[in-house]
Parts: sequence; structure tokens; C-alpha cells
Amino acid sequence: MFYGEHDHTIDRKGRLIIPSKFREAMKEHYVEKFVVTRGLDQCLFLFPEDEWKAQEQRFRSMPFTKTQSRQFNRLYFAGAVELVCDRQGRILLPQYLKDHAGIQRDVVVVGVSNRVEIWAKDKWKQFFDSTQGSFEEIAEKLWDVE
Repeated sequence: MFYGEHDHTIDRKGRLIIPSKFREAMKEHYVEKFVVTRGLDQCLFLFPEDEWKAQEQRFRSMPFTKTQSRQFNRLYFAGAVELVCDRQGRILLPQYLKDHAGIQRDVVVVGVSNRVEIWAKDKWKQFFDSTQGSFEEIAEKLWDVE
């Protein structure tokens, strides 16, 4: 549903405009509400409501008797907040989430199929530069079925 990378800027009031292609996909799939939370690799994860519910179900099945499950769920769910786009397609990201991702002003909004990732522009560049050279190697390891 969400594909591509888009450079954007956080405005003076702390709002981020969702890329128009993503807003079109939201309309096509009747998405009105999102959940944003701490993501991995120092970005934010933005899920459509139905995808968030699927993720929540998956993580709820993790055994709470395991320390790592409890720790992950606490950080993941404690950081979560529901968002609705305003009429201009903007969302207001909480400061604690911007702090987690190192977001100040310039961001890259990345579509990753069922979710959107929001990156500080410098962190995205660092991630991209450090991994693009190993793209084929990563693919080979992930699809190696021998």
C-alpha cells in the first residue's frame, strides 16, 4: 500500500504532511486513523489502524513471562499514539517520538508496504549509505532456501 521515499519538513507547529501518494492510498483503502510508535533502527513506525491491530495481536501473543517480551512490549506500546490527518493531510508527532528518532526538521517518509517509516533525514542517509551496497547480499541471505 505504501511505497517510495519522500523528503518532507516538520513545520513550526511540529506537524508533518503525509505524502500525497500515501494519502491517495489511504483513501483507496479507507484508512482514517493511524498509530505511530517507536520503530527500530531509530525511526518511527506509522501503521494504518487495521495493520496496527494485526501487529498488536501478534505482540500480545508473546509470553509476558519472558523479560525481553515485556521490555519490548512496554517500549513499543507505551510510545504508541493514535493520529488522524487534518484537512491538509498533516499529523502532529509527539515530542518524545521525535526525540526517539532524532527528528528536528528535515525528514524522509518511507513507504514499507504495510507501514510508513519516518526518519530524520541524516539518519536515513546514514542507514541508506551503509546498507545499499549490501542489498544483493542481504537478498541472497533472506531467500537462500538451500
